[in-house]
Amino acid sequence: MFRLLSPSLGRLLRDAGRRCRVASAPSLSGPAGGRAAGVQVLPSRGPPQGGGAGLLPLLAALAWFSRPGATDDGPTEPAADETEAEIIQLLKRAKLSIMKDEPEEAEVILHDALRLAYQSDNKKAITYTYDLMANLAYIRGQLENAESLFKATMTNLLGEGMLQEDSAIIEISLKLASIYAAQNKPEFALAGYEFCVSTLEGRIEREKEVSEDILSVDEKANTRLLLGMCLDAYARFLLLSERPSQAQALYEKALRISEEILGERHPQTIVLLSDLATTLDAQGHFEEACVYVQRASDLARQTEHPELHMVLSNLGAVLTHRERYTQAREVYQEALQQAQRKQDEASAQHIREELAELARRSGL
Repeated sequence: MFRLLSPSLGRLLRDAGRRCRVASAPSLSGPAGGRAAGVQVLPSRGPPQGGGAGLLPLLAALAWFSRPGATDDGPTEPAADETEAEIIQLLKRAKLSIMKDEPEEAEVILHDALRLAYQSDNKKAITYTYDLMANLAYIRGQLENAESLFKATMTNLLGEGMLQEDSAIIEISLKLASIYAAQNKPEFALAGYEFCVSTLEGRIEREKEVSEDILSVDEKANTRLLLGMCLDAYARFLLLSERPSQAQALYEKALRISEEILGERHPQTIVLLSDLATTLDAQGHFEEACVYVQRASDLARQTEHPELHMVLSNLGAVLTHRERYTQAREVYQEALQQAQRKQDEASAQHIREELAELARRSGL
């Protein structure tokens, strides 16, 4: 059984991504007989409950991707008065409460910040606070509330003159698409993912003609990384919707972006190699899947990838499908040792179940 690894391209743009842990997710129908080749994803702590569980972990990673119009510490301009200074301090306290797993306290503080922002007509603070509240609502499993707050954030940004192709709008649109996917609203999710991908592809083509004096190499690379994140999210949605051939094409594009900008040994490249193998395995292309996941596991070992045990578990799944049972058992045992070393009990339990299934199928 396969597990999709957590997306992390957004962290490179905002350094706000969160380390995730494994949990069960719905199975993806497999090409072979017996138990289906399924998908498990890596949610952040305290994943929300609701439909589309396989996509909830993606939103958990996206939730801390952006802060429209502000840095990680809140509005950057000097405080105009005591009220603005108080708002900034409240926002900092709210973020600290979130990091300390105190969501109720964070919500109270954010409401205080929003009240002061409205009283002082501080539009940037209002937008920033809405964004933080939206992310917090998602983490607490309040998807409808998160949707409303993200829409409010977007409305404010567009009202302030921001273009639809701006990265902040794309990031929020991506979050909304993933919320719709988690709510089992595939038509809205598809529209959102398509908007993100097509808008960024058009923007990247236009940016090719812009000189580096106007738009730096790093800025252009960030646009491509954002496209990679959107492709990754869209592919994940398609794979969990049992459309692996379409997911494969998107993962291949995301992988190329990651390899070109981040390099072969970057953790995100390794994640995408493993996820691409998942799509190939789901289509019955076991030999090709084995090439990608073997490469991913080799690189994960060399770089001490934080999710090495999960990559190895995926390799064990492919080897099982190729009926290379002895090698699969050895890989699963290595994966189990790594999971136990990481004290990742959920992953360890998954691997034990895979070993039991392997023993049933092979008689080993």
